[in-house]
Amino acid sequence: MPDFRTLDDVSLAGKRALVRCDLNVPMQDGKVTDATRIERSATTLKELAAKGAKVIILSHFGRPKGKRVAEMSLRPLVAPLAQALGCNIAFAEDCVGPAAEAAAAALQDGEVLLLENLRYHDAEEANDTAFAASLAKLGDLYVNDAFSCAHRAHASTEGIAHLMPAVAGRLMQAELDHLAAALEKPERPVMALVGGAKVSTKLDLLGNLVAKVDALVIGGGMANTFLFAQGIEIGKSLAERDLAATAREILGKAKAAGCEIVLPIDAVVAAEFKAGAASATVDVRNVPGDKMILDVGPKSVALVNQHLANAKTLVWNGPLGAFEVPPFDQGTNAVAQQAALLSKAKKLLSVAGGGDTVAALAHAGAEADFSYVSTAGGAFLEWLEGKELPGVKALAK
Repeated sequence: MPDFRTLDDVSLAGKRALVRCDLNVPMQDGKVTDATRIERSATTLKELAAKGAKVIILSHFGRPKGKRVAEMSLRPLVAPLAQALGCNIAFAEDCVGPAAEAAAAALQDGEVLLLENLRYHDAEEANDTAFAASLAKLGDLYVNDAFSCAHRAHASTEGIAHLMPAVAGRLMQAELDHLAAALEKPERPVMALVGGAKVSTKLDLLGNLVAKVDALVIGGGMANTFLFAQGIEIGKSLAERDLAATAREILGKAKAAGCEIVLPIDAVVAAEFKAGAASATVDVRNVPGDKMILDVGPKSVALVNQHLANAKTLVWNGPLGAFEVPPFDQGTNAVAQQAALLSKAKKLLSVAGGGDTVAALAHAGAEADFSYVSTAGGAFLEWLEGKELPGVKALAK
């Protein structure tokens, strides 16, 4: 991960700070249904305003594909942003051109302006140089606080960083610091827990992790593919049977790298996947032909928790079972709660993120006690895969 500059490296008073946030929040009937991303962005925005910067917020919303789609306007975010920041928020009808320039010029020190959806312009996703220059014209300084968009080389995440002084915001800084602590200079032993339905979507991830961690716990539908690859009968369980050879290859790589692969030893099985379905716990070698594995059993939970007790660092991505439907949430809940307990006691540095992970940890009531939970989805996964993120690389000193 490159060495990057932060807000501590620049003077802010009187400067027009262009801040790239990710305000792509869930909305229903014009109202925000989950303000997590707004609340997380508030830290940087408040600090900039308090230090006398003129704050100009850039964000995308949805996929309008270069057209002005009324439902994808950022205007409905003015009120929730004002509430999170405790100040008035001005709004510009566009993110470049006369409307944006006039609104930016009218700002006083400490005031905040939200610009309209970046993706109303095709040039944003095309990383068009002229568009990046039109954005840069609005400010004196660029602050990237959207790690969740850092895996995309767009005008507002990558192009603009080459045109003006560029630094990481506090949210970006926290994310990069935690990620470096988890995999780049971790305290060992390091353990990764990877779950979810499909091995095919996480091949790069597993390949990168076996070379970096001491133990890798595989759960969810992915574990079934690994069990099947070892000649274990898994009944009607979800698995990618055609990837058995790939799974064996990953097991071989892990062995060569000295990484212990931890697979379920018992499982909760049922004839159908629905809430309250009749279920039983069996050894993984005794899965009935007409049943499917939907969660890990208590012996598997005990085994994973034993590894947690020895670990100093944990990277978590994906659930251990079909956590959305009880009783198949018990394995994920139990392990998540144990990891939360150890993190709270400062015995474990736990970093989690990607897709269903946030929902699974929240469902287990464990999210608040993890050391860091990333809401960055795709960017978090690409980082776990060992890929270079264009938005982060552009901030390098």
